Amino acid sequence: MSVIDLNRPVLARKPTRIVRDWISDSRHWERYLPRRGDVIIATAPKVGTTWTQQIVRLLLLQDPAPTPLGPLSPWLDARFQIPLDVALRLIEAQRHRRFLKSHLPFDALPLYDEVQYIHVVRDGRDAAMSFCNHCASFTPVILALLDGIGLGDDTIGHTYPRMPADPRAFFLHWLDGGESLGAALSISAFMDIERSYWAERKRENLLLVHYADLKADLPGEMRRIAGFLGVEPPPEAWPSLVRAATFDQMKADGETLMAGIESSFVEGHKSFLYKGSNGRWRDVLTEDDIQRYEARLAAELPPGLAAWIEHGRRVVGDPRTIAD
Repeated sequence: MSVIDLNRPVLARKPTRIVRDWISDSRHWERYLPRRGDVIIATAPKVGTTWTQQIVRLLLLQDPAPTPLGPLSPWLDARFQIPLDVALRLIEAQRHRRFLKSHLPFDALPLYDEVQYIHVVRDGRDAAMSFCNHCASFTPVILALLDGIGLGDDTIGHTYPRMPADPRAFFLHWLDGGESLGAALSISAFMDIERSYWAERKRENLLLVHYADLKADLPGEMRRIAGFLGVEPPPEAWPSLVRAATFDQMKADGETLMAGIESSFVEGHKSFLYKGSNGRWRDVLTEDDIQRYEARLAAELPPGLAAWIEHGRRVVGDPRTIAD
């Protein structure tokens, strides 16, 4: 285990914008008191965030036994989960290296040189398919809560958007209807998040990870993340740590890992940890849908970023060395 230095890091850069919607409020991070060695796992939704939280937990704590991730690794910008005061008390009481979750763009987060940031990306078509299942599984309880957040916030002023349950209809809404839908519900928001981390990808304290690489070589990517974090799990523990990070094992342990999620998702952890697969969009989208998606990325993203989003490191190389 790593020794913690409780001296607070110095703020290197304040957030340059505020993100405030039904899901997130970036102002929550104004109350975050960092420690050297903290890890912030910051991603767009449905790209492997929970998977990466589990990997980081296994690497830092070196214990394969499942434990609830919510209170251990709080999502600080969330407006509907653990109350902020409670989350801050939980992390302040922790004496191991802390690892937190965010769904904010990088420029909406505070930047500390002595805090480490891990950003995970996934092909947007796969993320959209996963997010379709996510939205279709919301319970009336969570929808009512999100509606209340929107109606009670004068910068929003309306209820949470209802997305189509049909995967292709969801994708087209995500592709075409985006700007009015808020964070996480449009390709515009997805690309905005990806641009923000891509622009800072050469920072030594930022690691970019791709979902496809995790799928193709989980042990190798775990070692890459371990190297970034500066930890070396004992060789005798390694097989059990890798096994605990597989999707099948996480799904088997889902009732513990995702404890309390039943109020938010129909069938709880079973719908949240749904398939963990890529390529479902191939059986859903038409050639025209795919071409329109690819054209949107080509028109609005640097070529290097567009290639990275689609393929990952095993195909296009280390994102730090890829030209824009």
